[in-house]
Amino acid sequence: MSNRTVRINELMQREISDILRQRYQSESVAVTITEVRVAPDLRDARVFFSVVGDAATAEEKTRWLRRQAPAIREELSRRIVLKYLPRMEYVLDVSTAVSNRVLRILDEIGQPEKTDL
Repeated sequence: MSNRTVRINELMQREISDILRQRYQSESVAVTITEVRVAPDLRDARVFFSVVGDAATAEEKTRWLRRQAPAIREELSRRIVLKYLPRMEYVLDVSTAVSNRVLRILDEIGQPEKTDL
C-alpha cells in the first residue's frame, strides 16, 4: 500500500468521524469509524464501523448509516479534494466483538477451578 493511500485512508476516517459527530450527534452516538480502506485506484472504499450495543442495535445503525451515505459522501466531497471521491461501502466491523469474546474466554481459562472437597 502506497504512502498516499495510507494518508487518504486516515484522512477519510477522520473526516467521516467528524461529519458523524457534527451533523448526526444523537443518531451516531453508538457508531465508531474504525478503519477506511481505499482501493489503489481510489475509486472504491470500504468504511468499517463498530456499534456499541447488541445485534439489533448494530443492524439498526447499519441501515441508518447506509441511508445517510449519500449525504455523508456529499459533505466529504466538500472537505476532501480528490480527482475521484471513492464510492463508499459501509461494513460492520465485528473484530472488536470477536476480540472481546476471546479475552472473555482467556479470562475463564485463567480462573482457578473451585473444587468441592
